[in-house]
Amino acid sequence: MHDGGFTLVWIADLHIHSHYSMATSKLCEPVNLHRWAGLKGLALIGTGDFTHAGWRRELRENLVEAEPGFYRLRAKHQPEIPDQPDTRFVISGEISSIYKKNGRTRKVHNLILLPSLKAADAFSTKLESLGMNIHSDGRPILGMDSYDLFRMALDVCSEAIFIPAHIWTPHFSVFGSNSGFDLIEECYEDLTPYISALETGLSSDPAMNWQWSALDRFRLVSNSDAHNPQNLGREATVFEAEFSYQGLKRALQGDVRDRLVETIEFFPEEGKYHYDGHRNCGVSFTPEQTAEHNGLCPVCGKKVTVGVLNRVTALTDRPFGFKPEEARPFQRLIPLMEIIGDVYNMGVHSRKVETAYWALLREFGPELTILRETDIEWLTRVDALLGTAVSRLRSGQVNITPGYDGQYGVISVINADERKLSGKIKPYRDIERGSIG
Repeated sequence: MHDGGFTLVWIADLHIHSHYSMATSKLCEPVNLHRWAGLKGLALIGTGDFTHAGWRRELRENLVEAEPGFYRLRAKHQPEIPDQPDTRFVISGEISSIYKKNGRTRKVHNLILLPSLKAADAFSTKLESLGMNIHSDGRPILGMDSYDLFRMALDVCSEAIFIPAHIWTPHFSVFGSNSGFDLIEECYEDLTPYISALETGLSSDPAMNWQWSALDRFRLVSNSDAHNPQNLGREATVFEAEFSYQGLKRALQGDVRDRLVETIEFFPEEGKYHYDGHRNCGVSFTPEQTAEHNGLCPVCGKKVTVGVLNRVTALTDRPFGFKPEEARPFQRLIPLMEIIGDVYNMGVHSRKVETAYWALLREFGPELTILRETDIEWLTRVDALLGTAVSRLRSGQVNITPGYDGQYGVISVINADERKLSGKIKPYRDIERGSIG
């Protein structure tokens, strides 16, 4: 797949975290991240957290250079499932900037990609020389203007890729309702032309972003922001490009030959900041309901957390459904374990769900392949209700309870009466292949 540094189509998840970041799994270490990325079907993942010295040390112990600007695992890769990619890593890290600008406190997260660990060393050394604390958290919190951070990144490494992260999240993003800006130029000033891509985040999708003409000039990317290896690939970006750092950079810049093909999305309602509300009070509001209550929680009387849908609505200048001429397609998905859990009406960590998950991967290959490509008739012969669930997912026929104020939403495709008809999901090899069709 990677011979010669070129591949036709590959899937990347560029924004993840290591076990050095706050509230992350201890399993977020190189070998396990590599394993799960392959099981998901990801050809490339970010390393996350490159500013942390301990993490860079682990990366050096476990990774070696592969294609230009990418790294591979030192240990020989033993695929667990059919068509599992031998995932590569690209140096990446998310930085939280908290600072005052234009009379307001700003809290903005930015994703930075670099072509080498050497560049990561230089970047981190520069931050330390400025008195920044980069040792306590894999995602450091800096009292540094996003503009200055971007300028420093380019000064240290001219090949740095700078992507505003999850741009609509209320608390920590460039357009967030609590501390963001109303125009991207307010944040990045004369460096704005050097930004070619924006990360939409879990609580928004491209269709929501297409409503604002000011974003037409940017490529929209999606990443998992995973704090657990099993969450890798819940959002991702599909490229048709040279498999190298420069190929990735050209695709993000809108190159004709190397290009961003499409994105893989959460249903934005499943994101934990889609609607407005108060989680502690159990209050979930549409933007219209928030306006009716003057932005106040009817239970405690405090201001509700204004979610992504409300914030997008406030800034956009087009109706929902508008599609720019250069827009890339996207596909909304639900993680496979959640679908199986919906079929069985069980939690994703139940033994029955996990057993079925592994059986499906062994027979059909990586998770993203199953969700996007596997023949529905094959899945139906494994379990009729599973086939129905994946078919509905692909056509967008889902039931939605939107997330709000830090509470993930719930997406389902199966109702209670249908579950009674479900059988046991079994390996496809136990079915007569000749009976299909």
